[in-house]
This record gives sequence, C-alpha cells and structure tokens, in this order.
Amino acid sequence: MDHRTLISSLPSDTKARLTQRSDRAGLKHLALHFGLIALCTAGIVAQIPFWPVLMLPQGVLLVFLFTLSHECTHQTPFETRWINETVGHLVGALIALPFIWFRYFHLAHHKYTNDQDRDPELAGKPRPDNYISWLIYLSGWGYWRAMVITLIANARGDLDAPYLPTRQHKTMQREARVILALYTAMALSLLISPMVIWLWLIPLLIGQPFLRLYLLAEHGLCPPVANMLENSRTTFTNKAVRAIAWNMPYHAEHHSFPNVPFHQLPAFHDWTAQHLKSTSDGYAAFTAEYVQSLER
Repeated sequence: MDHRTLISSLPSDTKARLTQRSDRAGLKHLALHFGLIALCTAGIVAQIPFWPVLMLPQGVLLVFLFTLSHECTHQTPFETRWINETVGHLVGALIALPFIWFRYFHLAHHKYTNDQDRDPELAGKPRPDNYISWLIYLSGWGYWRAMVITLIANARGDLDAPYLPTRQHKTMQREARVILALYTAMALSLLISPMVIWLWLIPLLIGQPFLRLYLLAEHGLCPPVANMLENSRTTFTNKAVRAIAWNMPYHAEHHSFPNVPFHQLPAFHDWTAQHLKSTSDGYAAFTAEYVQSLER
C-alpha cells in the first residue's frame, strides 16, 4: 500500500481527528522547549560550576528549533495562523533560516522528495557518499555556507529558484534584510558583552552535528520513489528525542500526510506501522548502517 491509498482508506472521522490542530498542545510543547533553553541560558549567564558544559544541551535545543520552524511552514503546530507565522519567523531567525523562503523550499522538497534533480534538499547532489563528505556534512559547514549565501542573495533580491513564487520575492527580500540587521545588532553587542557567543553562537556550532545526524536519517538510504511510506524514514527512538524534534522522527507519517500536526503523529503511526518500508531502530542504528554504506 502506498501513502495515497492509505490516506484515502482512512475513515472520515479518523481523518478529521488526526488533522485537528491545537493551540493548547502547541503552546504547551513550545513552553517546554523554550523552558529548557531558559534553564541552560540561566546557568550560562550565572556561570554556575562547569557552566561551559551547558552549551551542549543549549546548542541541541537551539538547532532542533529547525523541526519547529519546519512544522510552522505547514501551519500545523498551532491552530491559530498568526501564532504559526510568528513562531516560525522567531525560531527561523535564531537558526539563520528565513521562514518565508524556507516555506517554499520545503514545499518543493515535499513535492519532489528524494528526486536528486528536483528536490532542493539535494540540489542535484547526492547525499554524503564517502567519509570525508560525511564528516563535512556532519560539521554543518554546508548548512551555514548555504544560509549565508541565501540570506545575502535574498537581501539583494537575487531570487531565481523555480520554487520561489514571484509574488513573494519582495517579502523574502525584506525578511532577509531584517535578519541580517538583527545579526548586525548581535555582533555590535559584543562590544558590551561576549554573552551572545556563549549563549548562541558556540552552542549553534556545537549542536549542528546532532541535527545533521538526525536529518540524514529522514531520507538517507531511502529509494527515490513516489511512495512517501518508502522514500521517508520513521526512526524509532525515545520520548526525549521525539520531544526535542517535535515528533518528526515519525517522518514517513509526516510526509504521507503533512496536515497531521506533531501531537497527532503517534496516533497516525498506528495506521501506518504495518505499511512502512523504511525504518530504523534508533539513530545509532541508522548511523551504523549509513557508515557501512560508505564502506561499500
């Protein structure tokens, strides 16, 4: 069974329940995520004993805001549209990911998942296929380089990707300029205090490899086919990882039915479990399999 057949087979009341958005569920999870960031931030600012160690969980929590920004592009974490938009812009700025631009980038990824020529996540290039390219990928160098180039190009109005609608070019240009102005202000704050380095810059750099490992599992080693239950991977992991990643380890479920909000994905998994084609028992298991593929 492919994902289209599966979705069409869902009873109407089940489909309505699975796609029900909730401000309460979204805001509760948002409070948890930012509450943990606030705890790490407080420890770093107060310079409690061994405070540099806190930069690791701070970084992981910050970079995994990517999964929230991603969900906001689908308008699913919250029922209220303006909350989705506001949160998407906020967390996107924190990780150098212009939200409006990313919305159309990500929609193209959903349309052409794992198509090497048309999926913008691949941009015509294969995923890491040797140890050197894998290590470079894990470092986050490709992400930071791409985002710097994107922000500068967008700010200049150089928006020529086919998936970016012309009607949104001016909006994306303003968005990039606002983000670059924000980063300029943060750089100037270093004249007063180095805190932006300890609270934001170094944690982002430290956390990025963890996000890269996670993201590689979403579609890595999956075939370039149309069936979302096959070209996307569901990774079975613990509650902590699912919480930090806003339930996106249920990634085949998300790609199969993007209208399902994060808090309903475990319930949707009950419908997809027997039809999943690409799964892994944890990120360590997937990484080991990926490394073996590099050796081959």
